[in-house]
Amino acid sequence: MDTSAQRPPTKGDVFRVVSGNFLEMFDFMVYGFYAAAVAKAVFPSDNEYVSLMLSLATFGIGFLMRPLGAIVLGAYIDRHGRRAGLVMSLAIMSVGVALITFTPTYASVGIAAPILVLIGRLLQGFSAGAESGGVSVYLSEIATPGNRGFYVSWQSASQQVAVVFAAIIGVTLRGFLTEEQMLAWGWRIPFLIGCLIIPVLFWIRRSMHESEEFAKRARHRRATLSEIYRSLLQNWAIVLKAVLLVTLTSVFFYMITAYTPTYARQVLGLSAHDSFVVTVCVGVANFIWVPVMGAVSDRVGRLPVLMTFSVLIGLTAYPVMAWLVSDPSFGRLLAALMWMSFLYGGYQGVMVVTLTEIMPAEVRATGFSLAYSLAQAIFGGFTPAVCTYLIHATGNRAMPGLWLACAALFSIVGTLTLYRNVHISRRGTAVTPA
Repeated sequence: MDTSAQRPPTKGDVFRVVSGNFLEMFDFMVYGFYAAAVAKAVFPSDNEYVSLMLSLATFGIGFLMRPLGAIVLGAYIDRHGRRAGLVMSLAIMSVGVALITFTPTYASVGIAAPILVLIGRLLQGFSAGAESGGVSVYLSEIATPGNRGFYVSWQSASQQVAVVFAAIIGVTLRGFLTEEQMLAWGWRIPFLIGCLIIPVLFWIRRSMHESEEFAKRARHRRATLSEIYRSLLQNWAIVLKAVLLVTLTSVFFYMITAYTPTYARQVLGLSAHDSFVVTVCVGVANFIWVPVMGAVSDRVGRLPVLMTFSVLIGLTAYPVMAWLVSDPSFGRLLAALMWMSFLYGGYQGVMVVTLTEIMPAEVRATGFSLAYSLAQAIFGGFTPAVCTYLIHATGNRAMPGLWLACAALFSIVGTLTLYRNVHISRRGTAVTPA
């Protein structure tokens, strides 16, 4: 059956493809939110710091599988189509979610508990390696002329919905359950909710149409796997520069979302309720800023927006964090995170579409996914653990701001070196000089 989209894209087309992206981010956020509870249930230790670090390290280890998933599943998407690849990534992701949800405690099964959680995280990381890339590439290929930035930004916007949903569940649970109940079994409820929505997401995603651009290329000539990997090697410089761009968004996102509840409670001494409320506000703000700035880049070009926000992040990250920790309060946490959200949304809304435009068509999903997953594996996924370590080692609670400023420097270098070789026109057409 020909499933190519022979019509203008609709809101339904966008919704179908980003639905699975929602589950990926929802589960990652839930693990980050309840890292302390998972640590007590699955990674027991007499030292609370060691227990938490083991849990956060497992969160990060899942990202190490992303590059492998990007290479394997990304190539599958480039060869067999966006629809087929995204359905497969959702299936693998679902197994990982279920495994973590129903893993017994360490007290029940011993060392098998952390092993099962680790396997679940590895499966999630493998599937996530191509999920964001596949979704972004699909959206760029169905976008109407002159609006590619706006369309592709909904890949990130859907993730913000997952952040809000996960945080609202956190606020609700904290209102009805005691701390003892949360540690004992309450932390499993969000994971269970993720399992319950899996069948719905499968039904939604299976109804998506293939992108017309890919369908036309496939009818003309379908690239072999060896050709895809050979092209990927030939374009290694573009992938490496793209990694520098993604590093900032990887560090930034997990710092202001997954790490916020742990940071607010463990470091600033604020209540769990306050931290989750702030996280909800961050998700809502991100949801607004990402598509807005994607649309802005359609009008003024990608380079000015990327550079402006990279510089702003580099200059303000540490001062804002220092201001926050000087007198921690709900108001200061909210103000600091709202500023961070604006900066993140401004950068992320442009960075994602830039990646789809600089990658050659035959390896668009593979190249995007590999660059994205490498940055997240090296920097983003371990951000909560790195921040926890930096604070523990230095005693400076504002150190996450310095970590973020360093990531901004990577982005500035990546943007400048990339645009020396690849020009992205205002309308989003990639032109590589001869």
